[in-house]
Amino acid sequence: MSISKNTIKYIRSLQLKKFRQKYNNFVLEGDKIAREILQQDKLRVAAIYALTRWIEANPSSLPRFPDRIHTITAEELQKISSLSTPNQVLIVAEQAQHDLDLNLLQDHLTLYLDGIQDPGNMGTILRIADWFGLPYVFCSEHCVDVFSPKVVQASMGALLRVDAIEMSLENLHQKLPTLPIMGAVLDGSNVFQTKLPAKGILVIGNESQGIAATTDTLLTHRIAIPAAQQGGAESLNAAVATGILVAVLKNRI
Repeated sequence: MSISKNTIKYIRSLQLKKFRQKYNNFVLEGDKIAREILQQDKLRVAAIYALTRWIEANPSSLPRFPDRIHTITAEELQKISSLSTPNQVLIVAEQAQHDLDLNLLQDHLTLYLDGIQDPGNMGTILRIADWFGLPYVFCSEHCVDVFSPKVVQASMGALLRVDAIEMSLENLHQKLPTLPIMGAVLDGSNVFQTKLPAKGILVIGNESQGIAATTDTLLTHRIAIPAAQQGGAESLNAAVATGILVAVLKNRI
């Protein structure tokens, strides 16, 4: 049975944020992330669209979803995929609705992203949070949508393990007013030499504008990664800076 025009239109509409919000669904593509989502219970799988060879190669992953598997052709996969070279399987899943555990927030290092716009940076930051076991990544309303196809691809499955929540830093501060808030700024104290808490919120600003003025007022610690004297770069990539800072702070636990 071929895939209907309405289904094609619906799946392609999920490339846009307004339709992801309308239907509360998003798309994941590719063999690795498909196998990962089929083995977890955090996100509900709504539909699986796959080539015959992928279905035959993954018999152990599919018994839980007998009514949600749709065998399609390579041509049909091309029509619903956002990739230039589709990869055997596409899954439609529900966007997660996360509950905030204040005890978990208080006992761990977490990230707050203040206007991260680049999907590659967002996906990489989610992978960094996943690697270091950070339970939450909080996003300002000006961040790129974590469920956009490019972010999902760049996250390499991290989105299945890290809770990404849109919430203002003001809201977080009101919930836990004594929680340290560290911000990455160019004129901050040397992160390698400054005594810092191992638990709290680390704020990463927008790629070009940095941390917003309203966010800056909430910082309890202003930190920076010093450049070498012979270095010529004006700044570090946001995701690279995040990785360095998280590694330094986690090493102090």
